[in-house]
Amino acid sequence: MESRVFGKTPEGSTVSLYTIQNKNGIKAEIINYGGIVVSLYMPDKNGKLDDIVLGFDDFDSYLSKNPFFGAITGRHANRIEDACFELNGKKYTLLKNDGKNHLHGGAKGFDKVLWEVVEHNDSLIKLFYRSADGEEGYPGNLDVTVTYVLTDNNEWLIDYKAVSDADTVINLTNHTYFNLAGHGSGSIMDHRLKIDADKYTVNNEECIPTGEIKDVSGTIMDFRQGKAIKPEPQPGDHTLLFGGGYDHNFVLNEKSGGLEWIAELYDPKSGRKMDVYTTKPGVQLYTSNNLDGTITGKGGVRYCKWAGVCLETQFFPNAMKHKNFPSPVLKAGEQYNHITIYKFGCR
Repeated sequence: MESRVFGKTPEGSTVSLYTIQNKNGIKAEIINYGGIVVSLYMPDKNGKLDDIVLGFDDFDSYLSKNPFFGAITGRHANRIEDACFELNGKKYTLLKNDGKNHLHGGAKGFDKVLWEVVEHNDSLIKLFYRSADGEEGYPGNLDVTVTYVLTDNNEWLIDYKAVSDADTVINLTNHTYFNLAGHGSGSIMDHRLKIDADKYTVNNEECIPTGEIKDVSGTIMDFRQGKAIKPEPQPGDHTLLFGGGYDHNFVLNEKSGGLEWIAELYDPKSGRKMDVYTTKPGVQLYTSNNLDGTITGKGGVRYCKWAGVCLETQFFPNAMKHKNFPSPVLKAGEQYNHITIYKFGCR
């Protein structure tokens, strides 16, 4: 149950780093600011431990230049078009922090607040945050609990729970950038990815879903059989033009309505693989297209384009604008539940 001081917020509050691990020696380090996963150590096919997530060695870097490395994102992860939505006949205006749109909860989303550690033991940390009514423009006092567990089956389990005293919208996810070869090993384009999705949501030039849901067949969005992440677009295919790589939501194939396997990420070099399970209807594939070598991460490593890959389980982006998307509305007094598991192994 190790913890240590990691830094201080501009307001003078102490930020602590907590360590959790399982009986197999797999270890994660988490800070109570943003619920950020600073490091995650996993063995390769030869038993060598490497840190497989992007991040920083010092807290000041998370304050000044963090592209959501390892963080809980909310109250509404991903994008909301025109930074507004209508709920119960009332229009709510949010911050425009992504061009004319709203991204990841605003100027001070859940990635930039201090969470209360309500439980911490060898393999678990439970975080709590109350998002006040009107915070970043969202209605309702929202109580959120996020629990991280490292199981003895080499799973990183994330359990999200929330309840509000008024109708609101909520879409929580974790924004960890994975590189199964090790955080400083370069591009993830040779990682192989499989996603159980027959369809995806089509983006406009601002990487926002238009409402159209399209079949992946015959497109570079087809990961159903597994393939290298590196895209090979056909002539005239502009799917990745606007984002500079993958930044797309996949419509997951629903089988039971509960916790289901939805993806596998595999690095042939290290032999590490990661299976993803979730209760959510979508997953955002983001290939760190905005990293450009100007950010220096852990160990002095410069993070360049495609240095990590995010698999963010979620409701679909921009869902409040499209009635054909699953709704992110949480009714007053009802409980929001969301579980995601990243299970690690080698082959």
